[in-house]
Amino acid sequence: MTPQETNEMPRSAERSLALITAPVAALLAALLALLMPANPRLGDALNRALPSETDRRVVLVGIDDASLRDYGRVGTWPRELYGQALGTLEQAGATAVGIDVLLTDPSQNDERLKDAFSRANVVLATAPGESTLLASPEWRSPTGVSALNVSRDGIVRTFQTAYPDAAGTLQPSFARQLAVAAGKSVDLSDQPRVLRYAAPDRDRLPVIPFRDVVNGNVRYGDIQGKIVLIGLTASGTGVGGVRDVTGQTVPGTELQLRAVSSLLSAPFTTLPTWLIALLSAVIAVAAVLARGLWGFALAMAALLAAALLWLGNILLPGVTLSLAAIIGTALVAAERWWNLRTLALRDPLTGFGNRVAFTRALEQRWATRQTRPLGLLLVDLSGFRKVNEVYGSHAGDELLRDLSGRIMQQKRRGDLIFRWGPDEFAVLLDQASAHETADVARRVQESLERISYRDLPLRASVGAARTGEDIQTPVDLVEAASRSRYRVKYQREQRG
Repeated sequence: MTPQETNEMPRSAERSLALITAPVAALLAALLALLMPANPRLGDALNRALPSETDRRVVLVGIDDASLRDYGRVGTWPRELYGQALGTLEQAGATAVGIDVLLTDPSQNDERLKDAFSRANVVLATAPGESTLLASPEWRSPTGVSALNVSRDGIVRTFQTAYPDAAGTLQPSFARQLAVAAGKSVDLSDQPRVLRYAAPDRDRLPVIPFRDVVNGNVRYGDIQGKIVLIGLTASGTGVGGVRDVTGQTVPGTELQLRAVSSLLSAPFTTLPTWLIALLSAVIAVAAVLARGLWGFALAMAALLAAALLWLGNILLPGVTLSLAAIIGTALVAAERWWNLRTLALRDPLTGFGNRVAFTRALEQRWATRQTRPLGLLLVDLSGFRKVNEVYGSHAGDELLRDLSGRIMQQKRRGDLIFRWGPDEFAVLLDQASAHETADVARRVQESLERISYRDLPLRASVGAARTGEDIQTPVDLVEAASRSRYRVKYQREQRG
């Protein structure tokens, strides 16, 4: 063992377990990011707290209670009403019109709608799985699947630009087709997109009643250049209502309008899974290295970063990153518990067990002394106090590290070393014969013969004892080793 290794030994007892806990934290955090399902709660909170404005290019024409009183149920009224409404909207200069009403009943076919429902800027809604099924094969307007992604808790958080049909072919969604009809380029994808929540805006144009559009009682300025969505908004119909992120039930048509508005806005960027795993690992390691309760500060910072990035249309899983920071903090707490548990039995300077640890080890091995004889060495260093007085405690610590390193070199595998006192060490020999006990004692004594500190002389005395018929208790073994040590010291003084 080199002097440098000897000098670093005591640090190992006090050294943080970060070399172990940091990699463990990184691994657990990465696994968390890879295996943990997406938690929508933070997204809901951010969506509610940081709502976006509905794009003012989108206008909702609602089939409200008054329209139903005038025309009856949607499925029974004459379909030329749609033609009249489309005529009004065309005259007003609407850019695109979407009819979010399912028109798939052949018995209600009206050939007079052929021209109205064959325009490129008119989008017709179809049911999921029936994207190409319309009441008339002569209607040439683009169609889109009128569907919403309803989660298990009944809340609509996302939408898609395409949905697979029974054959697995992607069919464009109603919102996507309406955005395309208005001139927006949108790719077909079945990947969920965040449905932006829009808080009520008093300055925004209210829902235009459908019957007013049919009768032409609208201001053309409210329609010109706009994307118009026609859908059911009447209350008490029992259909079309779904819950948004606020938990309130709203017409499905209104959420379709939000979907179109979301497509017209800059899309959210979803970070790749590998990057989330890497960020989680980094935050967990940072929490370990920061120590203390800084991990909770990192957890709060992750949530704050998620909110700030939300404003920049970047989806950051702040809950996952926060849990990664808490994992790091939990490992710091476990590390401190371990240190408190072990430091009570360990000498912080040398890293060896202290006197309490020696007593426990001796008591644990005492029961098997008949089959596994125990040997004990007690090492005493004369002159240690003089070193402390002349050169200070730092010099004394350096001397003890040197002494402990020399003893460490002579012990056998399975033997235990303890710091017995301020300048004393104990070596507990396992399964030691009389010859082995004497041999280890001799080698330790020889390794300490030339020990010194600068100009101060030092003397080491090694006493040895072994269990036998005359040793009945652990105290007897310690006293026998002490007598042997004093005998060695006395003989040295006589020779000197």
